[in-house]
Amino acid sequence: MSVPLYQAKAEFFRMLGHPVRIRVLELLQDGPMPVRELLAAIEVEPSGLSQQLAVLRRSGIVTSTREGSTVVYELAGGDVAELMAAARRILTEMLAGRNELLAELREAEVATR
Repeated sequence: MSVPLYQAKAEFFRMLGHPVRIRVLELLQDGPMPVRELLAAIEVEPSGLSQQLAVLRRSGIVTSTREGSTVVYELAGGDVAELMAAARRILTEMLAGRNELLAELREAEVATR
């Protein structure tokens, strides 16, 4: 029996649901990066980064290659970068709406004084 599409999407978004994984994907939008650079940029314990990279690798969203003793990660496809950009746009719109609401609340508070 196959998994319904909505369930597969939910599992996909759960896989993205960790701050370190999101940060890795943001960093990899600029191109492949060795683990040591990811560690420096994210400031997380090596074991924690390794766990999160393994989740991303198993899902097929990133790939890794070994160059000597260095492991380099990169996005598996351009769709991931587009997804991250879309998330940024959505969040920007959501936060802009909150700022407008906050301004209205502050104006109402001043008017009641």
